[in-house]
Amino acid sequence: MRYLSRSFLLGALHRRKEVEQFLGPITVGGIEGIRWVSIWPWQDGYNVSIHDVQDLDDENYRDLSVFPSLDPEGEDDQGPGRLIGHVQDPTEALELAERTTGASPHRWVNHGVAGEDYADFVRARHS
Repeated sequence: MRYLSRSFLLGALHRRKEVEQFLGPITVGGIEGIRWVSIWPWQDGYNVSIHDVQDLDDENYRDLSVFPSLDPEGEDDQGPGRLIGHVQDPTEALELAERTTGASPHRWVNHGVAGEDYADFVRARHS
């Protein structure tokens, strides 16, 4: 099972593990891309970041963290992606991410797994 139940999701965050979610396609400045959101432990709380990266259109590339950014100048120094906010509580982090990005409460995955949803997206587009 790819997606985390709410209890497993909160458990991962309490253990200071990163979670993420593939959000889908975007276009920035005429360049096709994809967007994903991550929640990761930082200092005494959690950072919520949005990532706009180039769509490599290849189901074999699944590590979204290494995709070229659509706006490398606009990314924060505090970690990958653009920082949406920093909160103290994992539940607050989830609420912030879902409210500001449209992330689904039922599609969160462990770090490194959002690329599986990207691969599904590419396969669906090519079929």
